[in-house]
Amino acid sequence: GCASWVSPVSNKQVGSVVNYLYPNATTAPELQPGITTLRPPVRVGLAFVPGETGVASLSENDKQQLLEKVKAAFSQHAYIGAIEIIPGNYLQAKGGFANLEQVARMFNVEVVALLSYDQVQFNDNNALALLYWTLVGAYVINGDQYDIHTLVDASIFDVRSRKLLFRAPGSSRIKGSASMAGFNEKSRLARSAGFSQAVDQLIPQLQRQLDLFRERLKAEADKPGTPGASGIKVDNKPGYSGSGALDGLELALLGLLAGCGWLARRRG
Repeated sequence: GCASWVSPVSNKQVGSVVNYLYPNATTAPELQPGITTLRPPVRVGLAFVPGETGVASLSENDKQQLLEKVKAAFSQHAYIGAIEIIPGNYLQAKGGFANLEQVARMFNVEVVALLSYDQVQFNDNNALALLYWTLVGAYVINGDQYDIHTLVDASIFDVRSRKLLFRAPGSSRIKGSASMAGFNEKSRLARSAGFSQAVDQLIPQLQRQLDLFRERLKAEADKPGTPGASGIKVDNKPGYSGSGALDGLELALLGLLAGCGWLARRRG
């Protein structure tokens, strides 16, 4: 009887980017016609997609903390003008691109990174735990076991063209045990830690995909302002000279170092 107190699968949290952007889709989505133009420094929005109805949902506070970690990791890039964290209540379940475009206008962003997630917690009761429950009590022995699998995926979309620019995943697995009395609290903390670890794994993957994306655009571009095979062109905003450019202070320092090196060689 004790073994039936905790179900084999007790918790599931899902937020699908496909269900949010393409609700009830029966055919392949249509992209907006024309070339996708990115104008660095790009204003970026960060948001979790709405959770699925009928399943446990990641709390808004946890979402904000995880988004802050992603923001902190990418705020230093010169080609990113600003990063806005979009609260979950601005995104409607199955809102589609119409909702995403409304949110982008409201927060004045051009590109949005949507974080989807899928977390499943498996519970188990072993025979030794059942013996201890009978003789000692559930408050003493860590008899209930949990195994939590978490996947977080970041999909980066250009809002105007609705084009998926690139994506990156992160995952984690946490196993542990707890007494029956403390099982819910301990497993809840483990679920939160699972999301945090998945995001920690996602950030370097996202950085790598961002670097590959930029290198691909550089390789494809025949000349500035001309789109490559990806159908994307880069048109810098006024005052921005590109991520590879050097400002006046950097040029002056390089000139000074070069002069010192030349003088040292001549004296030698």
